[in-house]
Amino acid sequence: MYSSVPQPDFDRPFLTWQRVLDWAQDHYRCRTFGKDEKIPTRPGLLYLVERGAVRLVGSSVMTATAAIQDRDSELEGGEVDVAMDEAFLGFVGPGQPFEIVAQSPFALQSYAHVDRTSVLWMYWSDLENWPHFRREVLDAFRQQHQRKLLWLSTLGQRRTIDRLLGYLILLVEEFGQVCDDGYYLPWPLTHAQIGSAIGSTRVTVTRLMGKLRKRNLIAAYGDNLICLPAELLGKGNRDAGLAAGGLATGDSLGVATNGADGLVAPPIVTAPTSPFVVAG
Repeated sequence: MYSSVPQPDFDRPFLTWQRVLDWAQDHYRCRTFGKDEKIPTRPGLLYLVERGAVRLVGSSVMTATAAIQDRDSELEGGEVDVAMDEAFLGFVGPGQPFEIVAQSPFALQSYAHVDRTSVLWMYWSDLENWPHFRREVLDAFRQQHQRKLLWLSTLGQRRTIDRLLGYLILLVEEFGQVCDDGYYLPWPLTHAQIGSAIGSTRVTVTRLMGKLRKRNLIAAYGDNLICLPAELLGKGNRDAGLAAGGLATGDSLGVATNGADGLVAPPIVTAPTSPFVVAG
């Protein structure tokens, strides 16, 4: 997991990272954002999260449904509306890099998910000042690529409840912090945001989250944060997690295995440690 121990509000990275922070402040390349504030970005720049969390959102200015409706509207002589279909794409935590790509008709945007989120930016050529740090940035992007493949595997599940549980497991594996009941996601997520990530609706997510709570597969922690039992996380405890959580078969949960709400154990892979963050 990226964060198997609780982290302070300010992570204390290694010396090179501190030099990068000092350089960014000296060159006015660092800015702090309030909760849900949009982070101005542009393609070709490298962004690094110093503190807090960044929420990535993807949107398409044209969907198949909108295209059909707009075509019908054109034929009827009406006005054409531009559709924006947003989807939550994940978090970028402290010490992690991200970049924004632009490819029509898709658009990526970034928002500060929590208050006092600090982000610094630079050109890729600036990394030549720190060759070792440049390798670590590339390693971090490689790890993010591996995580996205796991996300795609989870989102390919046919049943919505499988996608939901697998999605939550991957999130908590990557960003979770230790608590008495297991691991919890340190940032809140709305059911609408979860629904946009797994291709579902807020109402459906609310209903399925209730089912998972009744089976003790998820729990609430603190101020309505998402918590998962430790036995669900990690390859070493996979069998124990299946037995304790009742994920082995649909019958053990009292749910038909061929139903829309049947549960199938999602792939569980523990992510490597973030190359940037070193707990102080």
